[in-house]
Amino acid sequence: MPISLHPAIDNGIQPGVKDFAGGTLTCKCASAPVCVSLKGNVAFNHACGCTKCWKPDGAKFSIVAVISRDNLKVTTNESKLKIVDPAAVIQRHACSGCGVHMYGRIENKAHPFYGLDFVHVELSKDLGWAAPEFAAFVSSIIEGGGAKPDEMSAVRSRLSELGLTPYDCLSPPLMDLIATHTAKQKGVLAA
Repeated sequence: MPISLHPAIDNGIQPGVKDFAGGTLTCKCASAPVCVSLKGNVAFNHACGCTKCWKPDGAKFSIVAVISRDNLKVTTNESKLKIVDPAAVIQRHACSGCGVHMYGRIENKAHPFYGLDFVHVELSKDLGWAAPEFAAFVSSIIEGGGAKPDEMSAVRSRLSELGLTPYDCLSPPLMDLIATHTAKQKGVLAA
């Protein structure tokens, strides 16, 4: 039996729909849920092993993507949202009722990912979201208690079987975006 990583990917990766129009994310509260509307599709969807991202019970990884902050709108029960860790780079807005992270926002305008919000499209009943593309911060699942060091070979093998290249940082295109942003700020590259 394959190692379980996350319910949204354990049975295979579902392809996204080209030109997907977006949908609604809903927290896990049975009554008065927080709803977030996303206009358009997400980018850089991936399995994340970091210790900060929200994961469903029993999952080793979160499934998280980004969308332009201009395309995200809280539509119901915004008053239930609280920032998990005000000192964190990504301000994760979680439902105070069920604890689900509805979106994460970077407020530092100098950060390479400023303008992008981090979201968990598994919170949507809408089908067509961009499929996960890679796995990031894989070794961090040890820190979070999701795996023992001797299980990591099996975890990386399972990620590879699913078509999610495992990285212990971000994917090369995202690392290139960070390096390009930093080089422009330093004047090494023309803006």
